[in-house]
Amino acid sequence: MKNVSTLMEGQIILPLVQAPSAELGIEIARAMQAGGLHSVEVVLRTPESLAALAAIKKALPELSVGAGTILNVEMLKQAIDAGADYIVTPAVTPKLLEALVSCGVPVIPGVSKPSDIALAYEYGVREMKLFPAELSGGAAFLKAIGAVFQDVKFCPTGGVSEANRGNYLALNNVFTVGGSWVATNEWVAQGNWAAITEACKAANLPA
Repeated sequence: MKNVSTLMEGQIILPLVQAPSAELGIEIARAMQAGGLHSVEVVLRTPESLAALAAIKKALPELSVGAGTILNVEMLKQAIDAGADYIVTPAVTPKLLEALVSCGVPVIPGVSKPSDIALAYEYGVREMKLFPAELSGGAAFLKAIGAVFQDVKFCPTGGVSEANRGNYLALNNVFTVGGSWVATNEWVAQGNWAAITEACKAANLPA
């Protein structure tokens, strides 16, 4: 099975697609792709988000599309049925981890403290999402934890911005950063796809 870092190769920003409809989800993802990105995460926070994920996969089949905000086994099944290429969760439980490691697609379980990391590590997970990154200790936490969990790589998300992304990307145990600043709600409401494209281009440049 591929790791998410393999799917993300050549991309240092994992952009979050918050789609109020399937049609807008396609437009957001297309704008991100035009900005040079080949992988996006659709956060499952609205009733329309699963439909948006499926629509993006159909309209842009070459794009790698992850499903985020997976909270339980039922959501996991729905995301995979919708065509998710990989799975991202905000937190972990033993039951969810058991389902994640056997779901057949790459996963990034969410962790926020050393005990979460140790739990995911016991299940064989070596790529994790630090969430909420800034409130969980930020880059300083990841630098410290790297000495203990030396073979774990992280995708910090939550409070990561254009201003501080460099603090994370400078760390050896960070393979990408997740963020929503590249597709603000205002730009989506305005249909300002060019702004999203330019923001994605800038965010994927070395920090």
